[in-house]
Amino acid sequence: MASYFIGLDAGSSVCKAAIFDLSGWQYGVASRRTPLSRPHVGWSELDPDMVWAAAQDVIVEVVAESGLDPHEIAGLGITAAMVGAWVVDRTGTALRPGIIWEDCRSQSIIDEMVAKDPQILSRIFLSSGSVMQQGCTLPVLAWLVRNEVDVLARAAHALSYKDFLRMKLTGKVATDRSEASVIPGDAASRDRSDAMISLFGLEAWRHLLPEVRDSETVHGGLLPEVAERLRLPAGLPVAIGAGDVPATVVGAGGLSPGTITAVLGTTCMVGLCTDRPVFMPRDLGLLFSLPDDCWYRAMVNVAGTLNLDWALMALAPDLANLPDRYERVTAMAEAVAIGAGDLTYLPYLSESGIIAPVVDIHARAQFSGLSPRHDRAAMFRAVFEGVAFAFRDLVEALDAGGGPILLTGGGGQSHFWSQMIADVLGREIVVPNGTQFGARGVALIAATAVGAFADVRSASAAVAGGGRRHFPSEEHTAAYHAAFQVYRARRDRLLGVSG
Repeated sequence: MASYFIGLDAGSSVCKAAIFDLSGWQYGVASRRTPLSRPHVGWSELDPDMVWAAAQDVIVEVVAESGLDPHEIAGLGITAAMVGAWVVDRTGTALRPGIIWEDCRSQSIIDEMVAKDPQILSRIFLSSGSVMQQGCTLPVLAWLVRNEVDVLARAAHALSYKDFLRMKLTGKVATDRSEASVIPGDAASRDRSDAMISLFGLEAWRHLLPEVRDSETVHGGLLPEVAERLRLPAGLPVAIGAGDVPATVVGAGGLSPGTITAVLGTTCMVGLCTDRPVFMPRDLGLLFSLPDDCWYRAMVNVAGTLNLDWALMALAPDLANLPDRYERVTAMAEAVAIGAGDLTYLPYLSESGIIAPVVDIHARAQFSGLSPRHDRAAMFRAVFEGVAFAFRDLVEALDAGGGPILLTGGGGQSHFWSQMIADVLGREIVVPNGTQFGARGVALIAATAVGAFADVRSASAAVAGGGRRHFPSEEHTAAYHAAFQVYRARRDRLLGVSG
């Protein structure tokens, strides 16, 4: 039996593909930038033709780079940024740009709903287990009904990003439980919720939402004309796949109840894998449905490495395009003492605000304590520390007990940042082997779908263990604790939280 699997991972701004064997070993990776369009304040869209071309390009490139015979590849799995809306007609043609998760256009509709029923967001949370973000599918569809009903009238399906790409690959339409339960849906049943659909006045548009299937099922194979372009066998099995967060948990070896997995990528997130849906603390954080009747209770600061990328462009445009730019700013930050000279950075850079440690759609990033004595090295140090302190906020809100934390995402590749997080939290940080955890997660899901593993838990366990370990330094933990007290006081003033 062929034992190599492609994982396609379409993020908000980069589309990647990688190939893995059954041990999780990676055979090449390819990527393409897929720049966001922001035609209006708060809008975040992707060009469907651009992302489909990017997906094909990275698959072709990674297969060629791997040196494998295409017939040795046994399946393909897909993950992507979750929720939003990709509206297509019966031919699969996109009728408008794809709307992604960080889009805020539905806020006016949410404000109207809250004005009529101040408890409505809590009611939604009790169903989905998640603080509803503006870019979730149901509020976005409600906005489209109000503002682009002519588009919906011509539509056959309203899909998530990964489901759009899988439709282009196979010609078939479906979604998985991780998407269905968070649009918002029903976390307990790991499915959509008719009550939530009615709450948004979308009963007449329910037919646009695709059928729900388990992540680890095959849903069609590559269309002949697509397979020819990709230089892969026609009919190659394509799994339903999962959203980017569940896929990352699987790919990091975290699909085991009690395991804590963190993501330091565009988003900053810490979550606990459980064998039951957890709705506490109320009205805070997110709850994702995972394969094999597991859930991932997560606390999120919506902006993670985005803060460092912004700082590079704003503070060091002379370095921003250099191949060693991250090494250079890290060296700057390392030369500054813990606490950044009493300078604090509050890492709330997303236009959608924050959903932990409190929910505040108006929260925005800022430096606090800035004075003429601070140079850009101190500001970079403050950015690194601000994100690490946000991690501490998330861990405290999650209240998941002790034990090591698996750290994934691009930020985890930084030894400096990983050690800082270990020191700030006062606990062990494990950076698993590998880099493309989302792609690896859906490659393992595809392997399960074709029978290579008994279940997804077994597939995830096959890649667990090992990795780079960071242990907290008692001296540094004490210094970071003092700096965190300053951070917390300034954070509370910004958010209007009493101490």
